[in-house]
Amino acid sequence: MQQNYADIQAAGAELIAISSDNVGDTERTVQNSGLKFPVLADTDREAIAAYNVVDAVNKRIARPATYILGQNGVVAWKSLNTVGVRVPTAQILAELGKR
Repeated sequence: MQQNYADIQAAGAELIAISSDNVGDTERTVQNSGLKFPVLADTDREAIAAYNVVDAVNKRIARPATYILGQNGVVAWKSLNTVGVRVPTAQILAELGKR
């Protein structure tokens, strides 16, 4: 996602990642990966549960998911994936182009 972050922003969107890791681990991931987009630590897994992305096998982690929210905060599109599978950025950009 980092390599396509500028394209996502150019499409008028913002990328925000949510991790079930603690704050320290999340910060290390951001730093070690050189991420420029916000990554939030959801240690209580409240957002992860609210968006129905708790992994079915390991309840301590989130499964890969992508949500596009409209300006009004309503979910306009979503993709819920299995562990190790992520939606291609090209598909996200195509969905953003429909908005």
